Amino acid sequence: MKKILLVEDDPFLIDIYTTKLKKVRFEVYVSRDGESALQLIEKEMPDLVLLDIVLPHIDGWEILRKIKNNEKLKDIKIIILSNLGQKHEVEKGLKLGATKYLIKAHYTPAQIVEEIKNILKE
Repeated sequence: MKKILLVEDDPFLIDIYTTKLKKVRFEVYVSRDGESALQLIEKEMPDLVLLDIVLPHIDGWEILRKIKNNEKLKDIKIIILSNLGQKHEVEKGLKLGATKYLIKAHYTPAQIVEEIKNILKE
């Protein structure tokens, strides 16, 4: 079973994505802030991280940097799922090593689950 770490601080979105991902048989871990996200990534070694950018304590940019600069973690796939949709933000995310950058308003939860499934098939 593939492991997904959802890094999100909105309880409503956590509920929706956790339900949808479990329904298609992913093992789901949730972190509401950057510090616990980094600890969970080290401990669980997820197959994919669904990462928000605006988070308490450590933001998603810093989490992304730390993952990609860590020899043990750098191959973990990361999808940024954010409301930050400016072109420079999308480019920054991809340049820092995100597999994909999805803007929350442009995708339904079901479409995001499909994106995750496609990426994990590669």
